[in-house]
Amino acid sequence: MSGPVVCHVIVSGRVQGCGFRAWTERQARGRDLDGWVRNRRDGTVEAVFCGPAAAVEAMIAACHQGPALSRVTGVVVRDGDLSDLAGRPAGQAFVVLSTV
Repeated sequence: MSGPVVCHVIVSGRVQGCGFRAWTERQARGRDLDGWVRNRRDGTVEAVFCGPAAAVEAMIAACHQGPALSRVTGVVVRDGDLSDLAGRPAGQAFVVLSTV
């Protein structure tokens, strides 16, 4: 049996000021994913998703749509590793991090 899949995602478009981070947190927790999401000063949203391949793929697919007030124009995905989960508070599965 293989371990969890880790993907690092950058979402662009109108993805700040529309509840994208809170939506991502709810969606990821609903899929029992580990990871984090944060705004970036360049206007994108960055996230790391970790879990079963099907759940990670479903989360990435959902990011292409986003919440109702967003307008996603791009989603860039790269393979990650468990070190990408660093920065989360201990004991937290999926969190919203500060803007970078």
